[in-house]
Order: sequence, then C-alpha cells, then structure tokens
Amino acid sequence: MLPLCNNIINISCVKSNWSSHVRASLYSLMVLIILITLVGNLIVIISIPHFKQLHTPTNWLIHSMAIVDFLLGCLVMPYSMVRSVEHCWYFGEFFCKIHTSTDIMLSSASIFHLSFISIDRYYAVCDPLRYKARINILVILVMIFISWSIPAIFAFGMIFLELNFKGIEEIYYKHFHCTGGCSIVFSKTSGVLAFLTSFYIPGSVMLCVYYRIYFIAKGQARSINHTNQKLHFGLEEKNGISQNKKRKAAKTLGIMMGVFLICWSPFFVCTVMDPFLNYTILPPLNDAFIWFGYLNSTFNPMVYAFFYPWFRRALKTIVLGKIFQRDSFRCKLFLELNPQ
Repeated sequence: MLPLCNNIINISCVKSNWSSHVRASLYSLMVLIILITLVGNLIVIISIPHFKQLHTPTNWLIHSMAIVDFLLGCLVMPYSMVRSVEHCWYFGEFFCKIHTSTDIMLSSASIFHLSFISIDRYYAVCDPLRYKARINILVILVMIFISWSIPAIFAFGMIFLELNFKGIEEIYYKHFHCTGGCSIVFSKTSGVLAFLTSFYIPGSVMLCVYYRIYFIAKGQARSINHTNQKLHFGLEEKNGISQNKKRKAAKTLGIMMGVFLICWSPFFVCTVMDPFLNYTILPPLNDAFIWFGYLNSTFNPMVYAFFYPWFRRALKTIVLGKIFQRDSFRCKLFLELNPQ
C-alpha cells in the first residue's frame, strides 16, 4: 500500500517513499542552500545601511533585492523543503495559498530587481554625464515600488482568485487536488501570463540592456586604441566612470544574465509548456526546477556584492566585530568616488 499524507484514503495525497538516507541527503542539501541564502543576503542588508560610503541609489536597489531574497529564504524555502522531500503539506490549505502567493511574489520581485539593476547600470556605463540626473533616489524608490507591488498584486490576485486554473477546474479537481498537498497548476492562459510577467519581459529587458552595454563598452575600448591613452583616461575619469569600470560593469551583467537564465529558464519553460503537454511533466522534476530557481537568490549577493572589493572589506568588518565600534559607519571601504 502506498504511504499517504493523511488517513483519508480516497482523497489523500501520496507521500514520498524515499529511504531515510535519501531524505536526510535532500534535507541537508536544502538546509545548506537556505543558510547560504540567508547569510549572504543578510550581510548585504546590514552593510549597505550601516556604512555611509555605501549610501548610493544603486546600492539601495541592491539592498531592496537582498531583502526580497532574504525573505524568500526565510519565509518560503523552509516550507518548500518539507513539501519537496515529503510530497505532503502539513500546514493547512489556507497557509498553502499564502505560501504559494508569497513564493510567486518574492521570486518575481527578485527578477524585477535584477531587471531594474541592469537599467541602472546601463545609464551608469552608457550615459555617465547624465547618470546622476537620470538615476536619483526618487527614481530608485519608484523602481523598488514597482518591483514589490506588481509581483504582489499578480501573485496574490492569481492564487486567491484561483485564476491559475480557471477554465480547467474539472481537470484540476480530478487529477491534481488532494488532501495534504500544496501544488500549483496553471492553465494555458495563466501559464503564458506568468511566463511573460515574471520571466520573459524582465528577462528580455536584461538581455537587451546587457548587449547594449557590451557593444558600447567594446566600441569605446576600440576607440581608445586610436586616441591618446592618457588624455582619454583623464576625460573618462572626469565623466565619473573609467573604462575599467565599464568593462567590469559589462562583465558583472554578463555573469548576472548567465546565472539568471541558468537558474530560472528550466522552471518557467516547464510552467508555460506543461499545460500544452497535457501536464505530463513529473512533479519531482518540477520541484527540482523550483529549487534551481531558488538558487538565483542564493547567488545574487555573490554576483552583485561579493565581486566588489568594498563588500569584502565590509564583510571582514562585520565578521571581526568591528561594526560595533564607535564611528564604524565611517569606515573607508574604497578610495574611488564611485564604488560601482
């Protein structure tokens, strides 16, 4: 007899039949992912408000993204871990809706932040003279507001209004709904909408911005070879961003795009394709893709903060306890006028 999530045989979800060793291995791996996500993003959350040198518009956008990723690791991933390993949901049907909505909201908000960060870097690299006029704290606050509000409205509206399986109610209640489970099923329409809103549109923005930055940086590097190196360097420094910083920004955005696409592409491709394949994608495979997507929040602080020397100095200050010293917020983390 198959193991069940509860005693109601006819309507109960089937529990996983993995051995204790497999479960222990999965729990260990997922706990490690959660801890790395929490610690990495918490360091970013502490560093940017504490150190005065880091109070720049760009860093506040990174700070907001770190809060999103931290909440994902704190509020969503632990419950997803139990569901993924046990194939059961022990926390009630209403909390299932809360968890699913929060999961979609935070995952989408993280992706929205990535998209806005790429736009910020575009203006910093491609239009440095007008960067401060275009990207000020008010603009950043608007970006942050959009990054939180649109995913929240989309996620909670879709789940609590049950729009995700509208039109396929009979299929959902016959083949997917069971007691003790917490799975999300998309219809063809809602699957395409989720794909466009949470992945394709922000991902396309990131991709277009990255290629634009790459070709501009490449063209500027080529022009240096035909001009006076010293004079051009002086002009670039006067404009507020060196050629080296432009190459670094392009490289960072390239890594950002690679990590984003590798982590989230499998899940969203499956999400949009599954309804058209008559829901033939196995739930364990979908669970694996969800966790692959979560890894994007684990890697974000490494990509956007760990790559910069100022962050390593801030990390050292925090680990050694120097952050509790008087006037530690004035600690010089870098010499340049612009750490970005």
